[in-house]
Amino acid sequence: MDAHDVDLTAPFGNGTLPNPVSTASGCAGYGRELARFQPLAELGSITTKTIMPYSRAGQPTPRLAETPSGMLNSVGLPGSGIGHFVEHELPWLAERGARVLVSIAGERVEEFAETAQALNGRPGVVGIEANLSCPNLANRGLVFAVNPATSYDVIAAIREVTDPALPVYAKLTPDVTSITEIAAACVRAGAGGLSMINTLLGMAIDTTTMRPALAGLSGGLSGPAVRPVAVRCVYQVHAAMRSGTIPVVPILGMGGIRTGLDALEFVLAGASGIAVGTAVFNDPSAPLRVLTELRQALAERGFAKFIDAIGFAHHQQGVQR
Repeated sequence: MDAHDVDLTAPFGNGTLPNPVSTASGCAGYGRELARFQPLAELGSITTKTIMPYSRAGQPTPRLAETPSGMLNSVGLPGSGIGHFVEHELPWLAERGARVLVSIAGERVEEFAETAQALNGRPGVVGIEANLSCPNLANRGLVFAVNPATSYDVIAAIREVTDPALPVYAKLTPDVTSITEIAAACVRAGAGGLSMINTLLGMAIDTTTMRPALAGLSGGLSGPAVRPVAVRCVYQVHAAMRSGTIPVVPILGMGGIRTGLDALEFVLAGASGIAVGTAVFNDPSAPLRVLTELRQALAERGFAKFIDAIGFAHHQQGVQR
């Protein structure tokens, strides 16, 4: 099969995107730098860095540390807030034909809702990604995403103030006992999709200074080291959907994707889309390159349509084609 004949149309919310590849939040800013290397409209979507209702400086430096198979970051969600984004960044993205999945966060449930409401009716916005890995100031600083009840509250609050046609994706952390329990709560609250996974909490110590490498002590681990964990999470949640434990919604898979075969692994596990993150730092062309490689990998395995590969690893007959 010729790779150009593969139909890459991918499920997204209740609709579709022209292809399954996005950027991972926090790894391509608002797309301005990435646009120098590839037309943003050629990606299925672009996920923005996480936006909060107010401007924020982020964590003190140093905020990044390399690890043998990835990187740690403790950036702290710096940004100019939702007002600046909708006035300056979103119009720029819309002019370039980008389909924008806007990542949002807050320190209280009300802040998620406030930020989401500002996105109603904005050109170019195809969805909202709720970054649930922020500390909940109303609940002793516990991260929203580790608790089914608080995760439910955030998604429900966003759904209450946003256009029903605009899908809300819940971004889940792997640092939980049961990610399927959190996923189920988010879908019950109205999530139209799940983003999996966020970074894993990690730490590095500089053996020269004999001090933590990050000013914030711990940070989020991303890159190839986390891919097996991410694939496991996607597989588990997709399996729960197949069994009826969780209503079926699309999964946007991410975590250490560097090649088309990495992306295919997520798709076979059950992802309906994939997001390229850390790889962009040393290869800004990675999202479109991964898309090309994924198309070729699908063709080599006899898949005429991308959707036919979603969850194929779960099939009773195995992976022979």
